[in-house]
Amino acid sequence: VQLQASGGGSVQTGDSLRLSCATSGFTFSMYGLGWFRRAPGKEREIVAAISRTGSTSYYADSVKGRFTISRDNAKKTLYLQMNRLKAEDTAEYVCAANRQILTAPIARTVGEYEYWGQGTQVTVSS
Repeated sequence: VQLQASGGGSVQTGDSLRLSCATSGFTFSMYGLGWFRRAPGKEREIVAAISRTGSTSYYADSVKGRFTISRDNAKKTLYLQMNRLKAEDTAEYVCAANRQILTAPIARTVGEYEYWGQGTQVTVSS
């Protein structure tokens, strides 16, 4: 199983970035997916998550209205469009996969996720 995040970088406040998470080794369409982040000295926190079908999503309050999570089941890739970036968005961003029963709610906690990828660093300076 592999999940590889990419697309991070160093940007200015108000800029945009699009993260991607390329996956392999598991049945992508049967897994809910999430983006988490960890800033220095802080716990890992969920940023956004999306159901296995892509029909429902969840966002942390801190990113609601600025970030958009999406998935392409044909390409087995997860995305996170991040707009109007703020300094407090600075963190390492990691993608994760959760084996999801079709009717189950979106997983929102670290412990619910089975597979984790390596992160990509996002640094936002003012």
